[in-house]
Parts: sequence; structure tokens; C-alpha cells
Amino acid sequence: MDRTRPAGRRDQRGPAATTAAAAATRAAGAAAARARRRQKPHYWFADRLLAVLSGQRPVHWMIGHTIGEAYEQLVRLAPGAPLRPADRVTPVVRHCGEYQPGPGVIEAFARIGSGDRVSAMAFRLEQGPDMRWRCAAVEVGGERASTRRTSG
Repeated sequence: MDRTRPAGRRDQRGPAATTAAAAATRAAGAAAARARRRQKPHYWFADRLLAVLSGQRPVHWMIGHTIGEAYEQLVRLAPGAPLRPADRVTPVVRHCGEYQPGPGVIEAFARIGSGDRVSAMAFRLEQGPDMRWRCAAVEVGGERASTRRTSG
């Protein structure tokens, strides 16, 4: 009798083979999920905005992907790198949700994880006549880069 099999088990696979097959199935599923995620514009923008706001990429990397005040908001937010890595753990987009208030508009939010720290980011995407999505507004951790000038 084979001592690696529980009593009554008739197949020839051992526990290691079952575990390896399950791990391969999980890895394939995770890769497919990442591929589907990259096709969604709000996830694509969340990854790009995170790269800029964590200091991994320069602000001008977003020049062709922004409209209106969004680029100026990034210029004001980026120097402080509000999503910079905590404890040398590269931040990642854990989840990104969307709400479509109308055609050609996506209001998105993202949970950003870096070690034990979780941050929030919100942004608005608008689809232009050329069918390209562009970022129209950015907010990080509940604070928006102020666009008003105060006198005094």
C-alpha cells in the first residue's frame, strides 16, 4: 500500500502533484485577470497616475493623456509624491472601481497598497472625439490640488 495516499484513494497522484496543479491554475487565472484589467481604461490610468504620484515617473509622462486642469493638478501633487513607497515596498493598485455618469465619462477610484499602508486616489476620465480617454481631474487621499489663487 502507498503511504502517501489516504486510505481509499485510488488515483496515482500524490499530494504534491495536486498542489502544483492548483498553483498553476491559480497563476493562469491571475495572469488572465491582469490581462483583462489592462484593457479597462480606468485601470490603465490608475497605473499611470500611480507611477507619477509615487515618484517613479516624471509628470511630463502624462502630457498627452490629460486635458484641462488635470496636468496642472499633477504638477502640483507630484513633487510631494503623495503615493511614494512605504518601507521600500512598491505601491500597487489593489482595486479600481468606476462609475459612468454619462457616455464618454468615467469617474474612477483606486485603492493603492504599499506595505501595510492603503491610500486612495480618485480621477475623472473623458473620451474625446478621437475615442481616446484622457484624465480630466485627479484627487489623492481626499485632497485635491488647489486651482484657486488667493490674494492677500
